[in-house]
Amino acid sequence: MKKVLVFLADGFEEIEAISVVDVLRRADITCHMCTINEEYVRGTHNIIIKSDCHIDSIDVTEYDAVVLPGGLPGADNLKDKMVEEIVKRFNAEDRIVAAICAAPETLEGFGLLENKKCTSYPGFVKNRANVSYIEDELVVVDNNIITSRGPATAILFALEVLKELGEVSKAEEIKDGMMVNFYNQNVK
Repeated sequence: MKKVLVFLADGFEEIEAISVVDVLRRADITCHMCTINEEYVRGTHNIIIKSDCHIDSIDVTEYDAVVLPGGLPGADNLKDKMVEEIVKRFNAEDRIVAAICAAPETLEGFGLLENKKCTSYPGFVKNRANVSYIEDELVVVDNNIITSRGPATAILFALEVLKELGEVSKAEEIKDGMMVNFYNQNVK
């Protein structure tokens, strides 16, 4: 069974974190919200979430993907030595590394976006040396790296993580059940 780790740090963007957890759990993927500090984590909009585990207690070999939600100061708070070691290990082992909103800047700080196509919230990794920034895509996949724009793209980001885990038909089923196609056709 596939397993995903979503890192939570104080100031995380709630929609970006919880959308990933929700979509993956709908697909029966084990998805743990992992704190780097306290058990209860306060989001950027003062929503408090109880984490499933602490970074000190996980066995990273059990996971297939790691997700970094954005939000400020959440993405900055993920610039942590243990997070960096784990994310770099996932990348080196060609496991999925996903980041949304401000968090691609965290990946860039870890040295993982060099010569990679990516996107982010406007202004975060655009015009960085050796980064191939794509402004007009909602979600960008470059090998094992998945990036996305921000809160409005969180469900599409989560669905892409699910697809990259090999669950394409489940992603389509969930997308249909969540009315994503209806939404895309009717937003003006």
